[in-house]
Amino acid sequence: MTGSAEKRHAWVDVAKGISIILVVMMHSTYGVGEATERVGFMHYVLGFATPFRMPEFFLVSGLFLSAVIARPWLHFADRRVVHYLYFYALWAVILIGFKHLLIDRDPAGAAALLASAIYEPYSILWFIYALAVYGLIAKLLYHLRAPHIPVLLVAAAVSIAPIATPVSIVNYVAEYFVYFYAGYALASAIFDFAGKVEARPGLALLGLAAWAVLNAVLVFSPGHSVTYGVVTSGAAHIPGANFVMAMAGALAICAASVLLARLAGFHWLRWIGAHSIVIYLSFVIPMGSFRTVLLAMMPNIDAGLASLATLIVSVVSPIIVYWIISRIGFGKFLFERPSWAHLPGAPGSRWAGRPVPAPAE
Repeated sequence: MTGSAEKRHAWVDVAKGISIILVVMMHSTYGVGEATERVGFMHYVLGFATPFRMPEFFLVSGLFLSAVIARPWLHFADRRVVHYLYFYALWAVILIGFKHLLIDRDPAGAAALLASAIYEPYSILWFIYALAVYGLIAKLLYHLRAPHIPVLLVAAAVSIAPIATPVSIVNYVAEYFVYFYAGYALASAIFDFAGKVEARPGLALLGLAAWAVLNAVLVFSPGHSVTYGVVTSGAAHIPGANFVMAMAGALAICAASVLLARLAGFHWLRWIGAHSIVIYLSFVIPMGSFRTVLLAMMPNIDAGLASLATLIVSVVSPIIVYWIISRIGFGKFLFERPSWAHLPGAPGSRWAGRPVPAPAE
C-alpha cells in the first residue's frame, strides 16, 4: 500500500471506529435508561450525535463500493451480499438462541423469530441485513446505468418523506439508502474534502467547532425532547432539517477522523475501526449481561455513569474475545467468513478454482 493510500485508509478506519462507538453508545444509553427509567448525561451526548450517527455509518460503508461494483455479478454478490448475509444469519441464530432460548426459555418464540428473521431484520443486526440490500440495489442501478445525481435526488426525497410501512427493511431503505449511495457516488469528492482537511487542519478545526455549536443548537432547540428511551431533535419538525444535519454531521465526522488519524494517541481508534465488525456483531451479549449485573449491584448508580461503563465494557469485551480466538485459533468463523460460505467460483471460496456450471438451456 502506498503512503497516500495508507492515509486514505487510515482516516476511514478512524471514522468506522467512531461509528461503532456511537452505535454501541446508543444501545448502552437507552438500555440503561429503560432499565432505570432515568435520564443521564449520556442521553445528551447521544442526542448531539443522533442526527448523524447512522447516516455516517452508511456513508462510510459506501466509500469503497466503486472498487467492486463493476465486477461480475458472482464476485460482487459474494463480496457485498453473501458476505453480510453470512454474518447476519450466524449472529441472528446466536443472539436469538442466547436471549430467547437460554435466558427466556421460550423455544416457540425463538423458532418464530428465526423464521421471521429471514424477511424481518432481527434487532441490532438490521444494519448488516440493510448493507446487503443496499449493495444489491446499488449494483442494479449500476447495471441499469442510472446516473448518480437523479438517484441521489430521488433517494434524498424518499429519505425526507415520512415513509412508514409494515416492512422494516423497506423503511430502512427509504431512510438510509441515500447515505450509502452518497458514499459511493460522491466518494471522489469526499476524499478530496479529506485531502483539504489534511492540508489545512487549523481551518478544519474552526469549521468543526462552528458545526458542533450549530448542531447542538439545532438538536436542543425549543421542541426537543430527552427521555430515558428516546431523544428527539428540536429541529425534527422542519422538513429536510434532519437530512441536512445528517449529511453535515457525516462530513464533520470524516473531517474529525482525518485530524485524529494524524495523532499517534488515536491509533487504538483506527484499530477498532479496522476490526469494527467484531464489535458490531458481538457487543449485545456483554452489554446486556454487564448492565444487568451492574444495576443489580448498584441500583442507585447515576444513569450517565452506568451508561458510560456499559459502553466501555461493550466495546472492550468483543476485543478480548477476538484476541482469545486469535490466540487459540478456534472460533474465527464468528468474525471471518470461512471458505465454504463463499459462492462457488468467487475469490476465497474453497471451490474458487472450479468453473461455475453453465445454466441449463
